[in-house]
Amino acid sequence: MPSTGRTLAYRDGRTPLTGVLHRDEAQRGPRPGILLVHGGAGLDDHAREQAQRWAALGYVVLACDMYGDGVAGDRQRIMDCVTALRDDPAMLLRRTRAGLDALRDCPDTDGRFAAVGFCFGGMAALSLARSGEGIAGAVSIHGSLTTPAPARPHAVRAKVLVCHGASDPHVPAADVASFAREMEDAHADWQLVMYGGAVHGFTHRHARPGAVPGVAYDERADGRSFADASRFLAETFGLPAA
Repeated sequence: MPSTGRTLAYRDGRTPLTGVLHRDEAQRGPRPGILLVHGGAGLDDHAREQAQRWAALGYVVLACDMYGDGVAGDRQRIMDCVTALRDDPAMLLRRTRAGLDALRDCPDTDGRFAAVGFCFGGMAALSLARSGEGIAGAVSIHGSLTTPAPARPHAVRAKVLVCHGASDPHVPAADVASFAREMEDAHADWQLVMYGGAVHGFTHRHARPGAVPGVAYDERADGRSFADASRFLAETFGLPAA
């Protein structure tokens, strides 16, 4: 049965936010929650589709809103939000936590949570892990790996998975190497999976070829990353593999 989605209004301080909550109504009882963080375009069709994809595995999924009401669809406002959040790690973390807190308040969750983010959302998911937030896992899929606030030793309590396109020009090899050093220095439980030939945004099946340089859909990397992330979260939550 496809998951049902309903809007969920919440706030980050004075900023009103509107996410979409997905769950498979055929499955009863409490279950782990996934905070799904959208890419740079905002809470769009891609994020909603990914939320349905994860809800079909039995999770309660909140596709959160990182920008606030009225921003999606306005390119200049989107760019302003991305820049502000990227350059202010405290604000990025606070905004991501607001979504996590909204998910924690959902009655069908069982107290176990993870964050899954795409592109910009990968950076947000990793911000939760770097902070020591009480989540079980963090997954970044073709996400940004750099940060002005690297993790401190032993601060990362969540298990971390990064799914990365080996030919991604927007996240070059130097960023990958720096991230690996950061995770090792933090003594984190982390994994990195690279998909040969894949570039940035490889899960965006509606991406128009050539529309954005270095961004393209890759069916093989899309399927493999979902399988890898599914196994990772099942292991993290102690669930049977999907």
